[in-house]
Amino acid sequence: MKKTIIIIVTVTAICGVFAGCCNKKETKPAVEAIETAAQPVESMPAYTYIDQASPLAAVYGYLTDSIGSRYAQGEVCIPCGHIVKMDEKDTNDIKVWGDFWIFNYDRAGDTLKTVSGGDHPGLMHVKKTGETYAVTAFDPVEDGSRNLPSAKRIFGKYYNDFHKYNSDEQAREKTRQEFLYDYVTRNKLPINYYQDYGWPAVKISK
Repeated sequence: MKKTIIIIVTVTAICGVFAGCCNKKETKPAVEAIETAAQPVESMPAYTYIDQASPLAAVYGYLTDSIGSRYAQGEVCIPCGHIVKMDEKDTNDIKVWGDFWIFNYDRAGDTLKTVSGGDHPGLMHVKKTGETYAVTAFDPVEDGSRNLPSAKRIFGKYYNDFHKYNSDEQAREKTRQEFLYDYVTRNKLPINYYQDYGWPAVKISK
């Protein structure tokens, strides 16, 4: 059974395609810290991509600022994504094809509770100015009857690679886990689980 992304506070139009997050089969075990040096925090730090010198820093910044803000808000927005292909030959138009996801979370003790989220596959156009990068345009895969034609048009020869990943719930969930693990460990947060509404909490791990 496939699970769709839900929004707790406000019903918001989700631009995503295909199925939502994968089925959660893991139940919440005894608390086990993933970061021994973690200290309690008063507020959630904003998400930043691990490599700020990469064009992907602009991509994930765009996801949190320009797309994540359209959803019901939580304490923190943590994107994740699978990069299908990146073409950096033209620094005025670096092309990044990917299956991009947005998740907004509230913190409840040692657990991140999903407030809202969705899938936004497509092509990001990124420009390099000096040592910084910025997204100049985003070509998203469309909804409804335009979903498949627009995905094939945007991904072109990379469509099969995109479709293989997007259709693999376990692969998508593994990517989500990796981004959450990176966020929690880099910020030394005493957070061990994430939980989608109506599903068991899942341990955050590599």
